[in-house]
Amino acid sequence: MKKIQSLLPHFIAIVGFVLVAIIYFYPVLEGKKIYQSDIAQYTGMAKEQNDFRKENNAEPYWTNSAFGGMPTYQLGANYPHNYVKKLDTVLRFLPRPADYLFLYFIGFYILLMVLKIDPLKAFFGALAFGFSTYLIIILGVGHNAKAHAIAYMPMVLAGVLLVFQRKYIIGGILTMIAAALEIQANHFQMTYYLLILLLVVAGFYIYQFIKEKAFTELGKVIGVFAVAGLLAIGANATNLLATSEYADYSIRGKSELTFNPDGSQNTTNSSMKYEYITEYSYGIGESFNLIAPKLFGGGNNETLDEKSSLYNFLINYGASHNEALQTVSYYGKTYWGDQPIVAAPAYIGAIVFFLAVLGLFNDKRKIKYAFLIGAIISLLLSWGKNFDFLTRFFIDYVPLYDKFRAVSSIQVVLELCIPILALMGLQSFFNEDKEKQLKSLMKASAVSLGLILFLLLFKGIFFNFSGSVDQRLIEMFAEAQDRSFAIDFIKALKEDRKSMYVNDLMRSGGFILIVGAILWLFIKNKLGKTTAIVMVGVLMVSDLFLIDKNYVSAKDFISARQVDTPFEASEVDNQILKDTSVYRVYEIQGRLQARTSYFHKSVGGYSAVRPRRFDQLFEYNIENNINELGSSIDFETLSFTKNNATLDALNVKYVIVPTGKGDIAITNPFANGNAWFVEKIKMVNSADEEMKALDNLDTKKTAIINTNELKVKGNLPNEFRKDSLASIKLNVYKPNYLKYTANNTNDGFAVFSETYYKNGWKATIDGKNASIFKVDYVLRGLQIPAGKHTIEFTFDPQVVKTGSSIALMSSIGMILLILGGVYFEVKRNKIEVKK
Repeated sequence: MKKIQSLLPHFIAIVGFVLVAIIYFYPVLEGKKIYQSDIAQYTGMAKEQNDFRKENNAEPYWTNSAFGGMPTYQLGANYPHNYVKKLDTVLRFLPRPADYLFLYFIGFYILLMVLKIDPLKAFFGALAFGFSTYLIIILGVGHNAKAHAIAYMPMVLAGVLLVFQRKYIIGGILTMIAAALEIQANHFQMTYYLLILLLVVAGFYIYQFIKEKAFTELGKVIGVFAVAGLLAIGANATNLLATSEYADYSIRGKSELTFNPDGSQNTTNSSMKYEYITEYSYGIGESFNLIAPKLFGGGNNETLDEKSSLYNFLINYGASHNEALQTVSYYGKTYWGDQPIVAAPAYIGAIVFFLAVLGLFNDKRKIKYAFLIGAIISLLLSWGKNFDFLTRFFIDYVPLYDKFRAVSSIQVVLELCIPILALMGLQSFFNEDKEKQLKSLMKASAVSLGLILFLLLFKGIFFNFSGSVDQRLIEMFAEAQDRSFAIDFIKALKEDRKSMYVNDLMRSGGFILIVGAILWLFIKNKLGKTTAIVMVGVLMVSDLFLIDKNYVSAKDFISARQVDTPFEASEVDNQILKDTSVYRVYEIQGRLQARTSYFHKSVGGYSAVRPRRFDQLFEYNIENNINELGSSIDFETLSFTKNNATLDALNVKYVIVPTGKGDIAITNPFANGNAWFVEKIKMVNSADEEMKALDNLDTKKTAIINTNELKVKGNLPNEFRKDSLASIKLNVYKPNYLKYTANNTNDGFAVFSETYYKNGWKATIDGKNASIFKVDYVLRGLQIPAGKHTIEFTFDPQVVKTGSSIALMSSIGMILLILGGVYFEVKRNKIEVKK
């Protein structure tokens, strides 16, 4: 009975989390789904894969609908024996995105239990963590994998803390399961950032072990982590091995080119350029958004109304109400921070911040310093190019750091650590005597309110309220109106920014004052303990809830059909789709989007891990000569008047071009087709030479091959006799299987308009294996003997087979360890009860 009573608070908390998640995203009860821009793009990218899966009940592991062809490893491919994913599906039983919000809550609640926080405080703490504005906004825009990985971070940390607390069985099992779920979430950037925090925590505990000379215990800890880590990794082996294999092929791998698209020298040694990695760098001053959400104007989509200074300026200038309101809503760009795009500020809550400061003064556990250091490291690294020395050091010397962009997102570590400190502060406060409570309350209030006051008093010294968009607005209005109007427009806009700055600081200060007053009333015995905790908890969650609703709310939900089918075929799409042959489409304005991939086999797409060489082909060659491409279009016949050798080789048969009257489809009559025989092989010695040779190449007659290919696959003659009747016909098309018939009276060399990928693709000629050559920088080539032959390309990646076998064995190992751990824990508890 006592056991049931002890579990009751946790059961109530879990039910509460379910209800809160459903209530916040209540339109899911009506069958609606949230529109997530990134998920719409994913749907476009994965359309061919999902259609194949539905029709064949199998995985293709390859799609031709994006970037000329790429593996589906990062497009939600399903792997055999992925039992961790099945467990994850059970945990995410709520409709999306309520499922991720629930995971935020339950994961952080488990962590707080490990930190010995009372259930009531932990309940409110978990809600505060889950409603951290950044965690909500990523659900709004569709960064589901990121949210997924963040949700399991607290659970991993909880397991690690238990192991270091020498609770080896339960800690090891929790670490193993949570780490497996974290890896399965498939957002390695978030997992990498978690590892940075875990290294800080491990450093703290290892120092304690060494200080106590507890080397045996340290060895046990290392052993538990080794077993848990190996099994967690093994259970996800297929995805990890496949991702590792593909990484160097993607834009996350290091470029082989030593020059840039403009011809300048490429001096970077990192996988991605410094500018690309640090494009999203948090401003140093902007970091105060963590405690006052609209300090830097909120997000890019903030709107002003008739109460704004800008509206009054326009009315006084002579604009009508509707004109002023429309101008304000469209051009009143309040965000003036350093980042190019910000959906919402990364607000962790003024009360959460205040309680974290309280925890630093009040909690006696030294682990708080590990969390503080983790938060500080996270903050400094989030500044990116604004803290150049540290960022460059990490990019140049810390393994794998250069694989990830949007460095500002490392603030998720801070958004985990500060709520931990906050709940440690709230817990320890109520465990102290009245005198110590009052001292720590006064200190925390002085620091928190002092910071608010400092930002209020010295706003004019440290901030000018000018944004990067201002100069563009001045130039635009100066041209349309006059320069004095433009300057006065920006002055009025700055006044609105100042108002938002002051109002939000006052708002945060008000919340801190109210919570401080509640805790003071408790100290003075004017409020009971439970009442004070509930009041603080409700205020803490309400603060965040009210801000979150400005960015993600019921208005973002639409019908399930609109979400499941995010793109409607245009007139141009329908026109192109009348051609039932196999070809590619190039949308000249907007290559890096997935709408085209939803309907066609596109040379574009939307992916943070798009194929590097294919991307370079456009940056260095096609898009570098975009004006020349445009001049070859005959808008009367809607076709090209001359060929573009690179597009021809990619079998781009249609190019979608924007005009003043809408998009039109331009036919490319020069496309090389699915495959063709060439007459010559041009040998080059480097990637640089491959790219440069494309500038003046007749792809119909000549193929480029890097001599490095020949070292592995054997020599080729430089010339081939090409019969005028020689042909290659594509007979069967599937994303992972292609069948051709070739007919040639002479030995020949054929180029296929399919992307080269060295791992997984196998070619046969009449059933006998044939070597696939990488030609024309991105395509495939085969040497074909004279006569009539059947040629087949099959994508059958060995990495999936190997990974699946490892995953199966690791999953069995995990289950055996869990059963054994439960058995020993039950046995130990029985012995303790008898004693």
